[in-house]
Amino acid sequence: MAASGLALSGLVAFSAATPAVAGSPEHTRSPARHVLLLSVDGLHQADLGAYVGTHPSSALAGLVGAGVSYTHASTPVPSDSFPGLIAQVTGGNPATTGIYYDDTFNHSLLPAGTTSCAGVKPGAEVAFTEAADRDQSSLDAGQGLAGLPGSILSMTGSPQTLLDPKALPVDPLTCKPVYPHSYLTANTVFEVARAHGLGTAWSDKHPAYEILNGPSGTGVQDLFTPEINSTALGYPGGDDWTKDNAATEQYDAYKVTAVRNEIDGYDHGRTHRVPTPAIFGMNFQTVSTAQKLPSSDGLTGGYLPGGTEPGPLLTRALDFVDHQVGALIAELTRTGQADSTAIILSAKHGQSPTDPNALTRIDDGAVIKALNAAWAKAHPGAADLVAFSTDDDILQLWLSDRSQAAADFARAFLLSHDATGTTISGASRTLPASGLTTAYAGSAAARYFGASARDARHPDVVGTVAHGVVYTGGTSKIAEHGGADPQDRNVPLVVSGAGAHSGRIDPAPVETTSIAPTILTLLGLNPNELSAVRTEHTRTLDVAPITH
Repeated sequence: MAASGLALSGLVAFSAATPAVAGSPEHTRSPARHVLLLSVDGLHQADLGAYVGTHPSSALAGLVGAGVSYTHASTPVPSDSFPGLIAQVTGGNPATTGIYYDDTFNHSLLPAGTTSCAGVKPGAEVAFTEAADRDQSSLDAGQGLAGLPGSILSMTGSPQTLLDPKALPVDPLTCKPVYPHSYLTANTVFEVARAHGLGTAWSDKHPAYEILNGPSGTGVQDLFTPEINSTALGYPGGDDWTKDNAATEQYDAYKVTAVRNEIDGYDHGRTHRVPTPAIFGMNFQTVSTAQKLPSSDGLTGGYLPGGTEPGPLLTRALDFVDHQVGALIAELTRTGQADSTAIILSAKHGQSPTDPNALTRIDDGAVIKALNAAWAKAHPGAADLVAFSTDDDILQLWLSDRSQAAADFARAFLLSHDATGTTISGASRTLPASGLTTAYAGSAAARYFGASARDARHPDVVGTVAHGVVYTGGTSKIAEHGGADPQDRNVPLVVSGAGAHSGRIDPAPVETTSIAPTILTLLGLNPNELSAVRTEHTRTLDVAPITH
């Protein structure tokens, strides 16, 4: 990685000869002209620290050496991809942004496909996942490109057009589909940048990430979203890009190419000349799949027993990400933009458990079935109590009866129910309290999130799991995210390059919501232009070099 070392030498200082940017006088006086945000999904701070320690000449070590590292950074709860990234670009937690997960339920919306809204009972799944695509089996989500997967760089930068309106929940007031961007209740850094005449771009894993456009719908000018849960062409039939770690690497490489094109002054597909964006970046999935998969490509996934040392598949994944980050840094250096670019490295979420011996897989379907049966016995003729659930290493239930009594019934059942699961070896393991340590019901669930009890979005019952519990009916996962476990939440947060102090370690607790106001500050913009920052008084990270 010699090229990375050369590239990083230019990331420490800010070039005073910053050209003016039309529409933003603040931007001309800012420490940075560009902020490159990178999310390495699944990466823990412990992973980054260990990798840097054993690879002192790596690109990741260079980033840490040229910046400020916040070693006790945490994601919001739930630690899912959607609220995780939304926190980074809005500065807000779910109660402020309205985003609790990528697949949730809303008690006030109407079911997808509703065309005649009069008299329809409210209550609808809100699936901002691959399920919202025109064609979730295709890498281009139904755009119809010829020559896939190689032609995927020609995918549209306006993925809202690839969402199926019939798969979206319906607003009862307008009787029209609710698109992800309009579901978000806080504005984004992309929208603030656009208001100041600055360019924006992003690359992510589903067209539903058009949510990043924000309530205005216009935040991200160039949004590249190849569908990760589509059929991985060239890999075993029926599997998507997450089921084979080599496929995930190939998938991530498309997004890296898109970002390199943007660094070079083109759109993501290298078709049109555009200025390098002021705010741009991507997420990596390779580490996450290497943590989840029991094995892939003849290599064992996850961590070695004890949970501190990566196994062979995860080792390869970390090396892959390091190489790709080095390629991005090298491109910034080659184009003369290293001195004026700040790089922020973090993760939407971590993953747990790291120690394979701590794993207990529990079939959440069986738990919910038992809860509904108990409710039916106590309430003959009533509808199933659980209207919808989303369970990874958290239990989230939306109930058909929103009374406090019904929520308390669900909580009492869950905490008194023994659940039998399987260990990493397939042995049986029974845990009390449905695998939970705590459950919050009704008004307590609202307080847990800091939301109003009248909020139609938050789960009616939230259960935090015992360490190592993953809710799944199969054996294809050895780790998950989405909950409140420290291993889900403790992620890296490194601010490196233009405007950042070199080589400083800050052990104070921070949350990844602080990324959003920090991005704007680095660009010379006012972080209070973000509504979530005003609501939550979100901290801006003090990354500036110390002057004497």
